[in-house]
Amino acid sequence: MIRPVGSDELKPLFVYDPDQHHALMHEAEGLPSITISSQAAGNAVMMGGGYFTPLTGFMTVADAVSVAETMKTTAGMFFPVPILCLVDDPSSIGDARRIALRDPNMEGNPVLAIMDLESIESVSDEQMTLMTERVYGTSDQAHPGVAAFQGQGRVALSGPIQVLHFSYFQDDFPDTFRTAVEIRNEIAERGWKRVVAFQTRNPMHLAHEELCHMAMERLSCDGLVIHMLLGKLKPGDIPAPVRDAAIRKMVDLYFPPNSAMVTGYGFDMLYAGPREAVLHAYFRQNMGATHFIIGRDHAGVGDYYGAFDAQTIFDEQVPKGALGIEIFKADHTAYSNKLHKVVMMREAPDHTKDDFVLLSGTKVREMLSNGVAPPPEFSRPEVAQILMDYYQSLT
Repeated sequence: MIRPVGSDELKPLFVYDPDQHHALMHEAEGLPSITISSQAAGNAVMMGGGYFTPLTGFMTVADAVSVAETMKTTAGMFFPVPILCLVDDPSSIGDARRIALRDPNMEGNPVLAIMDLESIESVSDEQMTLMTERVYGTSDQAHPGVAAFQGQGRVALSGPIQVLHFSYFQDDFPDTFRTAVEIRNEIAERGWKRVVAFQTRNPMHLAHEELCHMAMERLSCDGLVIHMLLGKLKPGDIPAPVRDAAIRKMVDLYFPPNSAMVTGYGFDMLYAGPREAVLHAYFRQNMGATHFIIGRDHAGVGDYYGAFDAQTIFDEQVPKGALGIEIFKADHTAYSNKLHKVVMMREAPDHTKDDFVLLSGTKVREMLSNGVAPPPEFSRPEVAQILMDYYQSLT
């Protein structure tokens, strides 16, 4: 199986030993504590599950700035984006050096992790601007990722952590949330050697489904891991339980047995386009995928990124040899009325736009809200029914 990034073995930070876990939970209740941001909580969950191997905790400001500029820490370790624990006011922890980090997303703010606090640093306006512009490509507050990043606070807590809980993800999505450890184990159990991963924050329409089939065939893969984001999205995006149901229905009906796994991970969407694409590839390698599909405007939002910037970044900015996973560079896929099948648009040079079945997101949402199924050339009817039921429940 493919090695994790920068390590011979996966390094999950979750405390799995029951006795140690119990002792740490007891200790945490007596420690000074602070409720962290949703983005920091997602970082902790990802470190807990081994996705961010070989990180051992939250970065210092110097490391975060270095990662934003060069995709390497000050010590030279490759990482695509800063992994920070930013807070507004650290006064609740005083001068403590061992603290409990509390979950902002669950009632009662339970303990998520224990941190051995190595530094408390202020982040300057210049440092925040640099990180924002390098990671998101813009400082525009209308960008949902920028607004979330800059809204966390300007004090960085850094140091190694021991993760004690997977937030609401394990409770709310018991059949879907999986750690990198668990996905690696299942890949091994299924006997898959070549595995392609597909990232999604949306339901999968026919073009997405066929893209996965294309990638599996062209890469000679044994299996596909559909890996959906389960954390926070921008307003208007379809909630995770609905996406989960729609994707599972598609896989049950249109994929052969033992060819696809439906899984999810606990992280808030960054909408950081190219940089987030690299992060996506990074943790897909850690979960055991050998290949990763990156299509048009991957992880983008609005018009902040070029259509294929998320592909070219791997050739132009990712340090050579930093990643072992291979990128499957896909174009926009759509149903061809000429060929009567889904194709990549760049592979149909004799087509005009009118030869494809293309529907805008706005048009699809309007149809679903009115109880009208998109054409079968766009969406499987069983998937469309789940989405229609959701949209009509909102009216």
